[in-house]
This record gives sequence, structure tokens and C-alpha cells, in this order.
Amino acid sequence: MARHVRHNGPVLTTPLAEYRERLRLRTTAHLALTAQDARLGYARLAFFAAFAALATLWWRGALPSWPLVAPVAGFLWLVRRHDTVIREREFAARGIRFYERGLGRIEDRWAGTGESGERFIDDTHLYANDLDLFGRGSLFELLSIARTRAGEAMLAGWLKAPAGATELRERRDAITELTPQLDLRERLALAGTDVRAGVRSDALVAWAAAPRVLTWAWPRAVAAALSLAALATAINWALRGNSGPFWIVVALEILFSTPLARRVDTALHAADGPARDLDILAQVLRELEATDPASPRLRALRDSLRTEGVAASRAIHRLHQLVEWHDWQHNPFFALIGATLLWGTQIAFAIERWRDVHGAHVSVWLEAVAQFEALSSLSAYRYEHPGDPFAEIVEDGPALFEGTSLRHPLLADARAVANDVSLTGERRLLVISGSNMSGKSTLLRTVGINAVLAFAGAPVRATRLRLTPLALGATLRIQDSLQEGRSRFYAEITRIRQLADAAAGAPPLLFLLDEIFHGTNSHDRLIGASGVLRNLLDRGAIGLITTHDLALTAVAQTLVPRAENVHFEDRFEDGEITFDYRMKPGPVTRSNAIALMRAVGLDVGDDASGA
Repeated sequence: MARHVRHNGPVLTTPLAEYRERLRLRTTAHLALTAQDARLGYARLAFFAAFAALATLWWRGALPSWPLVAPVAGFLWLVRRHDTVIREREFAARGIRFYERGLGRIEDRWAGTGESGERFIDDTHLYANDLDLFGRGSLFELLSIARTRAGEAMLAGWLKAPAGATELRERRDAITELTPQLDLRERLALAGTDVRAGVRSDALVAWAAAPRVLTWAWPRAVAAALSLAALATAINWALRGNSGPFWIVVALEILFSTPLARRVDTALHAADGPARDLDILAQVLRELEATDPASPRLRALRDSLRTEGVAASRAIHRLHQLVEWHDWQHNPFFALIGATLLWGTQIAFAIERWRDVHGAHVSVWLEAVAQFEALSSLSAYRYEHPGDPFAEIVEDGPALFEGTSLRHPLLADARAVANDVSLTGERRLLVISGSNMSGKSTLLRTVGINAVLAFAGAPVRATRLRLTPLALGATLRIQDSLQEGRSRFYAEITRIRQLADAAAGAPPLLFLLDEIFHGTNSHDRLIGASGVLRNLLDRGAIGLITTHDLALTAVAQTLVPRAENVHFEDRFEDGEITFDYRMKPGPVTRSNAIALMRAVGLDVGDDASGA
């Protein structure tokens, strides 16, 4: 049974064209399967009606019984075929959703359509909230196509913790290999549709690694011997009519199994949930096991899915069988046979043996799936943005950030304005001044989020980006807290203290300080900013700060040649303000605040010059 419609034609020229063609194929298949579903439903009804009519004639003695076979056989065949069509239609529907989401990402209408990653929001993190890594319209939502919670957690971890150069090389090799493998990403998406709700990773690992419930070695051998004895004496009873030995064995089984009953029951019922979760996970594992990767990271992930030469999906299938065999005991016709064969006890020992062999590897399987899903998410992003390059990581030398035509990945291409940012050589700090809404904070976010992409191993939204390994820290979304009795200013200076501590370690810090110390007066702001920035630069950090306080541009003069003033400007014409969002050298020379107040109808009077 095909789970999705394969695209056997030539690879189309652009991701947009490829997604549209595949969406068309999946939509056509879905419509055809929907029509087939309706026809099979009517056919089943017709066969049932035919059976009812023939059964009536047979009941009245007007017809022999053998004609009833045809409608029954036809109905059973239709039921099986109908189930297949329904499953295929569901896979086609999932394919439609997969490519609709992909088109949404390419066409910049993806916000609110994917997993937002809100559970990863951490107000104490040094940059996650500031750079919109999680939440609606976040970087996580743009990137993630993971289906397991473990995969989402892995991707979130990569965004929140910059990787080292060696790790980044391995990720990039894997991402490069996965980028063109669109069929694999689709199959993973279709196989893993139910995984997010179904796989409870923590509970699964806890069950797999828990101590054995049945700890003795000899009871399993005794149970097997008693089961064989029961079978042999039952056959003897049937052939010779001698029931005595059989009842002796049953008595011995009762004496043997009663002390173990509670532990056996615990072992059996504890496996139900994990077996179901693993069975869902096996759908994804089978896809990974079937790959033949070239990159070292992907090979290592695939190889980790084997335990003593047994594939993870096959081992999971074995556990699934054991749990199904245990369920046979719920059948009243089998219950008596199962009791005489110590069926539940045998299954419990087999499950415990499964945990002995494979339990320690369950966390390894989850880790492999998580890493593969994170890599798959970044490869999908690279496929959908073929013009975006990988950043160049410079491993030696002082802190460096040198970006050409940097753009913000969360902004639509039609709105994103490219700027060059260079912190290299003697220049370690840019003091960015400008009026409200001119683009200062967006530039800080653009620098920060591209650094996050680079250190996760993903392509960056730039023509080129060179940077050394860096720690990140920002103050773009500092909030006050009524519950904690904390002002925004106090929250800001607390965060900056954390950044100063981070700058004392390795790697060097890239800091992004928005409207630094704007919660205090201009005199204190200038003194405080000068001291803090000098301390950060002395510790080898590099960064950008923004301000709309023109007096603060003097900071750059006190830190020459390590600091430089740049600005964004605006134009106010015919009652409207416009921005070009282009960074220009030097400090800004005017403010638009008074003009904006007047533009919205506020009576602010004349300025000091009488203008």
C-alpha cells in the first residue's frame, strides 16, 4: 500500500514549483479516493441488501444456503478494500497539509500554522524571548517540521545553545545531504502524524530503564516446564482418558503462580502504554533504518538504531506482539487455555527479558529520532531558501561578526531590508541612534537571529556571514514584574549584570542592548552606559546598542576606536513619516517624536526655537 503519491517526474526548477506540483498531485489523489470511498460505501450497502434478501428467501425455504456465500464474501472483500482506501485518503490529506504548510513558509504566510514551541519559552534565558525564538510567528514555528516532542525539544535546544565548530560541521554535512530528500521528509511527516500526541518520551524512558519486576532467574524455567507438562498431560488425558496427571500439574501451577501473581500483573500492565508509544515511534524508525546516508552524523544515527544486530523497529514489533498475545487472555474462549499454559506469566517474563535486552536503548532510539527530526527541519528550511548560505565559522582570532546583506528571516522578503553589519578589527561596538520606528531594534534582532541560525547549523538570511564562536545575550524584551515587585529598569540592569558575567567566560559575548538604561535620567544613563560598555569591550565582547537619546551617542566618542556611531533616519513630509531602514554612518541629528505627536493630533505647543 502506497502511503503517499510519489512524484516520478523531473525535479522542478524551484521549491515553490515543486511544492505546487506535489500539492496538485495529492489533491487529485484525495479527490479520486473520496469518490472511491463513496462508491465502496454504496457497494457495501448493496451487498448487505443482497445478503438480507437472499437470507429472507433461505429462511422461507425458497432458496438453498449456498447462494449466501457470494454476498458475504463480496461484503468482506469490500470492507477490507474500503479500509485501505480510507487509509490512503488520510495519507493524501496529510500530504496536502504537508505541502500547504511548505507553501505557506515559502510565500511568507506561515505564522500561526505550525507548532509555536510555547512550552520552550524561558523568561530567564539570555536571548530566547528577545529574538522571538518561540511563540506564534517565531523562528521555531518557521523551522520545525518535527513530529515528536523529543524532536521539538532537540531543535529548541539547538536554538537556545550555540554549538561548537566541530558539531556545526557535522550538522551541516547532514543537512546538506538531507536537503534534496523531499520524499523522505514527506514520508516522515506522514508516518509521524500521530507521534506528537502518542509518544510520552519521559514515561517511556522511565519504564524502559526501571528495575526488573520479576527478578529471579529460576521461575521462568519452572514456568516453561509446567506449561509443557500441562500440555503433555492434557494430550494424555485426551488420548487415554487419564486426567489425574493433568490436575496434578494444574495444582502445581497454582502453587507456583500465586506468589508471583501481583508482580506478573504489574509487569504486564506496565508494558501496555510503552508498547503503544513505541509502536507509533516505530513508524518513524522504519524510515530512518531504510536510509543509506553518507554523512558521519546520519550514519551514526542510523547505526544507533540496532541492538545486538536487531533493528529498533523489529525489536519494537516483538514487544508489540507480546502485548497483543497478553490481550488474548481477555478472550473468554482463550482464557481457560491461557491459564493452564501460564500464558500471562510466560508473557511477563518475555517482556522483562525484552527490557533487559532493549530497555537501555530506548533513550538512544528517541535521541536518534530527535536529532534526525531537528536535522530534517533545518534541511527543509535550506531547501525552501536555496539562496541562503551557511555561515563561515572562524575558529581562531578575536571575536568577529561580519554580515553582508543581513535580513530578518521572520519578515517577508517584500518587507525585509538588507543591511551590512561589521564588527571586526578595531571596531567592536556600534552605537545605533535614530527616531522611533526607524529600524534600530529590528537590526539588533536581525543580527541576533542570524547568529542563532548560524550556531544551530542552519543557513542564514544574508549574502555572507563570517563569525567566530560567540555567546549571545540581549535586552530587547525586558519586562517589569508586578508579582515580583520588579521594575523594568531593575530587570534590565539584572540582565546586563548576567551578560557581564557571561562576557568573562568563553566564548566571547555578542551583546544586543536595546535603548540601554532608558529607564533613568540622561546623566545617569550616559555614565552607566559608558562604564558598562567599556567593561564589556575590555572582556573581549562585541555588540550593538540602540538609543533615541542623542546625548548617548557621545559614548562612541569616549570609546574610539573600538566604538562607532551609526544611525537610521526618517523623512516627515505632508503629514506622513517614511523610513528607508538603511543603516548610515554617524549619529542621527534629529528626532521625529514631536512631529509624530502632532501627526496624531496631540497639542504639544511650539518647541523651544519657536518653530
